[in-house]
Amino acid sequence: MRYLFTIFLSCFFLNVKAQESTASPQVSTFEIEAPQLKTVKKIWVYLPKGYATSKKKCPVIYMHDAQNLFDAKTSYAGEWNVDETLDSLKTQAIVIGIEHGNEKRMDELTPFPNKKHGGGKADDYLDFIVNTLKPYIDKNYRTKTNANNTIIFGSSLGGLVSYYAVLKYPDVFGKAGVFSPSFWFTDEIYTITEKSKKIKAKIYFLYGDSESDDMVIDAQKIKKLLDENRCYCLKLDKTVIVKGGQHGEKLWREGFAKAILWLL
Repeated sequence: MRYLFTIFLSCFFLNVKAQESTASPQVSTFEIEAPQLKTVKKIWVYLPKGYATSKKKCPVIYMHDAQNLFDAKTSYAGEWNVDETLDSLKTQAIVIGIEHGNEKRMDELTPFPNKKHGGGKADDYLDFIVNTLKPYIDKNYRTKTNANNTIIFGSSLGGLVSYYAVLKYPDVFGKAGVFSPSFWFTDEIYTITEKSKKIKAKIYFLYGDSESDDMVIDAQKIKKLLDENRCYCLKLDKTVIVKGGQHGEKLWREGFAKAILWLL
């Protein structure tokens, strides 16, 4: 009986430990009205070490799916370790993580509807970021507000909307981290790339060669269109293809540091 009780206690404390927050002390949260989305959004904020005692302004990285960025407790399938990674790099950047809308995630992160899956309300989501959230962040934190110091970053559908954001708001987002982008969702993403004026954004693409055949083909198609839009000699984009890389947080977590160093 004592043996069984010991096992129970061990399992209990292991479970409690597994539920503990892994977010660093530099991470906090707040809520803000999102009238464009008819909801209230929970926002996660990472401030670099030394921010409180400094007067320097910082570049800002806007990231989607905040539940998966900083904390194992709130993540769906493991976190990105964004806070630990930036701490180790000593990167003086602010990260603004925007929680996804759960069942509304597909609507928020897709710029055009898919015949089978629906969606297509990213314009409202980006309107919220550009006209509600960013002004609030710039007012309440020491930020470098220009496009060259404003990055938008995400994976999967978040990669799709991040790429779309630099096309729609080139004067707001000058850089993008585009991980495992869901370009399959709509062919309109190719059309809008073709019709765009000279795309000046700096873009870091990352995907694995074991995600799907379409992932590789679609990403290469976008890359070709970008090369036709602007001279490859400018070296404004970088593509990393991870051998054996699969769609998920492990791939994105391991690729995050190099992407941020290149973008910053």
